[in-house]
Amino acid sequence: MRIGFIGLGNMGRHMARHLIHAGHVLTVHDTRPEAAIEHLTLGARWAETPAACASDAEILITMLPNPRIIEDVLLRGGAAEALPKGALWIDMSTSTPATAERVAAAVLDRRTVRRLDAPVSGMARGAEAGMLQIFAGGTADDFQMALPVFEAMGDPDKVLHVGPLGAGYTVKLMINLLWFSHLVATSEVLAMGVKAGVDIGVLRNSLLASPAASNFLQNDILCVLTEGDYDDSFAMMLACKDLGLAIDLGRDVGVATELSALVEQIFRRSKAQHGDLAGEMSPVRLYEALAGQEFRLPNSTAAPEGTALSAV
Repeated sequence: MRIGFIGLGNMGRHMARHLIHAGHVLTVHDTRPEAAIEHLTLGARWAETPAACASDAEILITMLPNPRIIEDVLLRGGAAEALPKGALWIDMSTSTPATAERVAAAVLDRRTVRRLDAPVSGMARGAEAGMLQIFAGGTADDFQMALPVFEAMGDPDKVLHVGPLGAGYTVKLMINLLWFSHLVATSEVLAMGVKAGVDIGVLRNSLLASPAASNFLQNDILCVLTEGDYDDSFAMMLACKDLGLAIDLGRDVGVATELSALVEQIFRRSKAQHGDLAGEMSPVRLYEALAGQEFRLPNSTAAPEGTALSAV
């Protein structure tokens, strides 16, 4: 299948590579030409502009940092206008239904271009392994057409059709929002417990044996507890962007977001203190400071790491 792929960042570069290995004919574009060196070596073609990347595509995939850049690429970059009639645009970015509707209203619907929103979870390591979780919104027919493409990049058991257009964006935002909330709640509990004198390993094991157990406590926070790794593969500026999009969605649908707004404030405080490019786990450091110690386990205390569904 002829695929145009725009966005070769931490996630997209791995996703594009898997598509080439799966036998698809790939044309790639990024604002940084050097990001495509690996793909060109594997046989991909380079496009100088978003429009050139889209012009011969049966499927155009975008994997971009935020809604503004999506609109820049599709509208001002000419990709939407260049797509052939009947092509399928798959946006795998974390974005909002409103962004896709603005693009559609401007160009896509008039040209009978089909579309799916299919954001992903699994972080850069999931993208590198070809084991992403993919949440697709759109028609069943378009999802079935795209399924072999999704399965080349993701875990076939975790490629889900979650509803009509916009549902993929919504599900992904809700996943990230809940994950970020887990991070803040877990960090606060650990800080209180250890400052009250409980050993952090004993506290974690007790929580894991209780109804309060979570995937975050079991798996995701292990990178901090065992290695002091705050996961710089996903930057704080992107985490704050996703939190803002989720809160905007809550406002759009009329759901109060008191807790989510507080989580966003804590993440923004961490971003201000630790930097835009600090890892997404950096808010843990705020609670380490409150506890007066880093949260660390001896290796023998940590449970075996499982498959994590983290933000991305």
